[in-house]
Amino acid sequence: MNPSPRDLLRRMFDAAVNAAQPVHCIPPHLPARPKGRLIVIGAGKASAAMARAVEDHWDGPLEGLVVTRYGYAVPCQRIEIVEAAHPVPDAAGLAAATRIVERVRGLTPDDLVLCLISGGGSALLALPHEGITLEDKQQVVRALLKSGATISEMNCVRRHLSAVKGGRLAAACHPAKVVTLLISDVPGDNPMDIASGPTVPDPTTCADALSIIKRYGIDVPARVRALLESGESETVKPGDPRLAGIDTRMIATPQMALEAAAHIAREAGFASHILGDSIEGEASDVGKVMAGIALQVAQRNQPFQPPCVLLSGGETTVTVRGEGRGGRNVEFLLSLAIALGAQPGIHAVAGDTDGVDGLEEIAGAFVAPDTLARAWAQGIKPRDALAENDGHGFFEALGDSMVTGPTLTNVNDFRAILLTENVAREN
Repeated sequence: MNPSPRDLLRRMFDAAVNAAQPVHCIPPHLPARPKGRLIVIGAGKASAAMARAVEDHWDGPLEGLVVTRYGYAVPCQRIEIVEAAHPVPDAAGLAAATRIVERVRGLTPDDLVLCLISGGGSALLALPHEGITLEDKQQVVRALLKSGATISEMNCVRRHLSAVKGGRLAAACHPAKVVTLLISDVPGDNPMDIASGPTVPDPTTCADALSIIKRYGIDVPARVRALLESGESETVKPGDPRLAGIDTRMIATPQMALEAAAHIAREAGFASHILGDSIEGEASDVGKVMAGIALQVAQRNQPFQPPCVLLSGGETTVTVRGEGRGGRNVEFLLSLAIALGAQPGIHAVAGDTDGVDGLEEIAGAFVAPDTLARAWAQGIKPRDALAENDGHGFFEALGDSMVTGPTLTNVNDFRAILLTENVAREN
C-alpha cells in the first residue's frame, strides 16, 4: 500500500533527522585514547545525545560537562548534563559556560579535550565578555533574531561579545590537545559559525560586528557599542599558536540529511532532486522561488519530470514586522502555498530538524493542494497571516502543524516539495 503524500513527507523528514543522530555519527570519529585525562565538554541541542554516544563507545576513563537546551537532556553516567535556554541565553547557560572554562584550565600536553558542538551552542555557551552583562547579550540577541540578519552575521556579533566563542574555548584548553566533533546547522558548514566557533580561529573582527549592527539598525546597549569600538573583545585569529594542534571533524551535515531523505523518496518511486543544502534569504522570498520551480515542473516538465521530490536545506530568515510568532519554516510554507495557488498534486513539508521552528515547540508544518481552500473556509486570510508573520497560527488552525518533540540533533531546516504523477497528467 502506497503511503499518503503527508506520510511520505513525514518519513523523509524523519529520515533526515535520523541520519544526523549522534548514535550513528559519533563512534566513527572518536579519537585515540590520550596518555593523560579525557575531558569531554560541549554545547548545543545535540550535545547531550553526543555525550551519551561518547560514553557508550569510549573504552577508557572520562569526565566532563556539556550544556544543552531545556528538554534535550539525555541521561549520562560520567558526563554531567546541564540544561539552559535557547535562543535567548539565560543564567543557567552563563553558569554552565563558566564551569566548562574552569574544567579545561591547567591541563597538560598529555590531556585530551573532546569538544561536542552542535547548533544552539551560541545561546547555550552564554559567557559575556568582560565589560558587558548577560542582560546586554540578551537584548542584542533578541534584536538580532528579529532583524533579518543571516546566521553568519548574527554569530559574528555574538563571537565578539563572548568570553568563550571565536576560538577562546580552545585557547583556554592549551596546551592540551583539542578534538572537536561538529554537527553542522549552518549553510556552508563553516566551523566558525557552528555555535559561533568556540574552538576554531575567527578571521572576522570587531569592526565587522559593528558593521552588522549598523546595517540592520540594531539598538545595542552603550556598553556593547563601547566594547566593540575599543577592539578589546577581538577573537582568536588564524595562526594563533594556542590553536595549532586543534583537530576539527564534521560528523553530520545538512547534505547528509537530504541524501537520507532522497533515499526514502526513491524507494517510494519518486525521482529525487536536491536543489541545495545551504539556501538562505527571507523565508517568504524562498517560498516564492520554490513555488516557481515546482510550477515549472508541474506545468512544463522542466527542469525535471514528475513524479518527483524537490529537496532543499539551509537557514532562511524572517524579518518580523507583524504581530505573529515568526518561524522561518512555517513562513516559507505559507508563502509557498500562496504562490502555488492550489495547484493540484503538489504537497510540501518544511521543518527545523531540531524540532523547534523559531521560538515555538513546533518543528514545522505541511502544505497540500487544499490548504488555501481550508483556510478560507475558516475565515482565515492566508495573505493577512503572512503579512503578520503568523505562519504558526495559520497552520495550527488547519491542524497541519508538525510536532516532533526534541529530536536531540540539529542539521538546520529541511524542505521537501512532492509532485505526484497526477500533476504531469493534468498538464
